[in-house]
Amino acid sequence: MAQAWKCAGLRWAADGPVLTWVGGRCSALVRGKRVAFGVAEGGVRTCGGARGHACPVRAGVSGRSTGARCEECARLDRAHSVAADTMADDPRPYHVYLAWFGPGLVKVGITAYERGSARLLEQGAVCFSWLGCGPLMAARRTEELLRAALGVPDRIPYAHKRAVRATLPESEAERAAEIAGLHARAVALGGWPEALTPEPFRGVDHAGVFGIAGAERGPAAVAEVAELVAGGTIGGELVAAAGPDLHLATERGVVVLDTRLMPGWELVSAGGEPCAVPLREIRRAPGVQDGLF
Repeated sequence: MAQAWKCAGLRWAADGPVLTWVGGRCSALVRGKRVAFGVAEGGVRTCGGARGHACPVRAGVSGRSTGARCEECARLDRAHSVAADTMADDPRPYHVYLAWFGPGLVKVGITAYERGSARLLEQGAVCFSWLGCGPLMAARRTEELLRAALGVPDRIPYAHKRAVRATLPESEAERAAEIAGLHARAVALGGWPEALTPEPFRGVDHAGVFGIAGAERGPAAVAEVAELVAGGTIGGELVAAAGPDLHLATERGVVVLDTRLMPGWELVSAGGEPCAVPLREIRRAPGVQDGLF
């Protein structure tokens, strides 16, 4: 019987994306290499637990869930987090940023200063710029100010990000233009918290790192994995990686695998098996989007 592994998720290291596995093993993901695995026959996806602790009931989790946790563990995991505003006393400094994912897709967010640009890579931000740095609550107030005054959201669905990747502008200047304009408008606003130190616009472009623009851009993705299933397999050449998404060249065309679908399953190695998991078509964005809905 083939050895089974449990995925602990994807993280971005200095030299690119890395799949991590329960037990500490890591697998570097290099463009041009084959990525292939199958889900164990008869397998059931189980909750990954919360905050380093196993789920006490090993609850089942939907194959379509990108959280890989049952409701109770998801609640516990979020109970002490910056995103849930339950860490107001966090003494660490935080960056406020503007991130661009494609035409009309800009968000504002915050990330711990010590993490550098890791959060932006994890989200699949094609380009970004810092806005300022300061204590957590000052950063959070600045984020809220921009949302209210400029109408910039703090979340963008991954489906929208995938829909525009094949049609990104070719030059870094074009990709940075939208957040450059918003940065200027943000700096001109009144009401910034005094504790937040503004930072000048410096666009950082990740298109080359992801492999989704320029000479390194491969064929456009035609579908995305809807879910993994027991006995299913997927494999292909890695042609791009953005955020949690792996773009795999399969016999069915380039397919996007959201690695957040992997935790909770027992996975085994696969060779040349065909792509045998449920897929759904990626619908191309018709043009610049005026809003999220």
